[in-house]
Amino acid sequence: MGPGVHMGSMIPRSPLDDPERAAHAWARYRRLMRFMMGVTVGVILIALALLYKANGFVSVHFFIATALGIGFTMLLMSALMGLVFLSSGTGHDEAIYDPLDDERGDGEDRS
Repeated sequence: MGPGVHMGSMIPRSPLDDPERAAHAWARYRRLMRFMMGVTVGVILIALALLYKANGFVSVHFFIATALGIGFTMLLMSALMGLVFLSSGTGHDEAIYDPLDDERGDGEDRS
């Protein structure tokens, strides 16, 4: 292939290339993230209440660090799992070009 040749014709199009399907998928992702933000805030409040009940008022830094740790962890997990669901649910995972399938011929793993 020369420098101007694009492999676009060999790579299948992703369902997310359709603007309508992509808008629907991203709206569902944002809805999931809003829900998980609510769940995260609830979990943080419950955790802080339980820590206060068990230890009393220790330090404001202890409660801030706990809230940030729980919040960051839950929201990062939610964002990454949401992207996995988005990719799988739209069929984007199946729209790949695997050059190893062409080399093997039948798609079976022989390693």
